[in-house]
Amino acid sequence: MSTLHDGELPLGKQSVYVSTYAPELLRAIPRQSARTALGLDDGQLPFFGEDIWNAYELSWLNNKGKPEVACAEFRFPCESLAIIESKSLKLYLNSLNQSSFDGVDQLLKTLKQDFSDCVGHPVIVNIMQVEYSISAGYKQLTGSCLDQLDVSINEYSPDPALLSQQKPRVQEQLYSHLLRSLCPVTGQPDWGTLIIEYTGPKINHEGLLKYIIGYREHQEFHENCVERIYRDIAASCDVEQLSVYARYVRRGGLDINPYRCSNREKCQNVRLNRQ
Repeated sequence: MSTLHDGELPLGKQSVYVSTYAPELLRAIPRQSARTALGLDDGQLPFFGEDIWNAYELSWLNNKGKPEVACAEFRFPCESLAIIESKSLKLYLNSLNQSSFDGVDQLLKTLKQDFSDCVGHPVIVNIMQVEYSISAGYKQLTGSCLDQLDVSINEYSPDPALLSQQKPRVQEQLYSHLLRSLCPVTGQPDWGTLIIEYTGPKINHEGLLKYIIGYREHQEFHENCVERIYRDIAASCDVEQLSVYARYVRRGGLDINPYRCSNREKCQNVRLNRQ
C-alpha cells in the first residue's frame, strides 16, 4: 500500500497526464487519522458499509490497438485501511488510455489487484458496457424530502446539538439534496444528496435539515463526512437501525458514494438525476 507523504498529494497541483499503464500513480490516504478525530477505532467500527465509485471515462486499447470504452463500478469496503486519493485515481485511469490489454478480463484483474494493493483490502470491480450503463437510467427516491422545510440557518458548520428525537417510534427514509461539503485540500465544493433510513423514535426533521446544511462550509473528504453524520445521528438519537448514504455529483468522470449501515448488507448503486 503506497501512502501519501507531505508534498505528494496530487490534488491542487498541476499534473503530467501519463497515458500508459502506471499503477504507481495511485496514492492511499489512511482512514484511521480521520476516524481517530471522530473517536472511532478501525478495529471496532460501529458500522458496516462501503464506498461506491462510478467511473464514466474508462478507456484502453485491445490487443489490436483499437480503443475500447466502458463504465466501471469500484466498491471499497469501509474495513479497508485506506481510501484512494481521487485525483491519483483519475490519473491512474488516464494511464490506461494507450495501454493494451488482452480482453476485459485482464483489465478487470489488473484493476482489482492495483486497487486492493493500494487500500490494503480486497476491492470489488465491475466493468459495464456503455449501453448497459445508459439503459440503467435514474433512480427516483422514495421517502420524505426535507428540502421544503421552512428553517432559518445561522451557522454553516455541522452541529450535532441540532439533532433530537420524539415519540412515536417510526421507520422512515429521509433525504436532502442540500448536502454540500468542501474538499479539504482544494476548497472546491462537493455537491450531493444525502439519504438517511432509520428505525427508532422519530428524528426531528427541521433539526436534521439544519444539521445537514451545516456541512456547507465544512472541509472533509466524502467518506469522512458520511462517517461523521452516522456517528452524530447514532450518538444523538436512540435509533435501532440506521443507514447513511451520500450520492455525490461526479467530478472529472468519477462520482464517490459512501454508505454506512448498522447492518451488514449490500448497498444498491442507485444513480440519481444529478449524476
